[in-house]
Amino acid sequence: MPRRSPIVSSEVAMNTHRSVAQPSLRHDSLVRLAVGRCSLGLALVAWTERGVCAVLLGDDRAELTRDLEARLPEASLVAVEASADDPLSRVIALIECPGVAQPIAIDAAGTAFQRSVWAALREIPAGSTASYTDIARRLGRPSAVRAVAGACAANPLAVLVPCHRAVRSDGTLAGYRWGVERKRALLSREAS
Repeated sequence: MPRRSPIVSSEVAMNTHRSVAQPSLRHDSLVRLAVGRCSLGLALVAWTERGVCAVLLGDDRAELTRDLEARLPEASLVAVEASADDPLSRVIALIECPGVAQPIAIDAAGTAFQRSVWAALREIPAGSTASYTDIARRLGRPSAVRAVAGACAANPLAVLVPCHRAVRSDGTLAGYRWGVERKRALLSREAS
């Protein structure tokens, strides 16, 4: 089990992944997407000219695409072939080698509270975890534990916003939108 850690300053976190969450993804944006295989199954990565707007994990390409379409119903989605330097390749590299930081710009929409939770998640060092309660306290909202869990569930950026590092207060693994086994695998890989 990874070591539990209090959330650290954003200065430390930015050494892990340099990017800035931006709240204003337009639903009519041109969104490119590519799907590739990784050790966790399939990864769908979608991006705008400003940065990555979705990282979805699963086992079925069509299901991943439907999930993206539901998230961005008015976007113009364009499937592209993966290349060595596109966001898909960088995300897969992060999945396979979590200790190797690569700058990946983010363009994800969310409420102010969701964005604050996502920023707090990015401050949890790789190989560590924090409880939903720890995160709520860090945000100055100690009674917002369920809302923190809800923001984790709404996270469209698997791995880039590491909601897999959020655990129950007793340290056990709670739900993960892409499957608890993937969460366990990510935490195990980060701990080694």
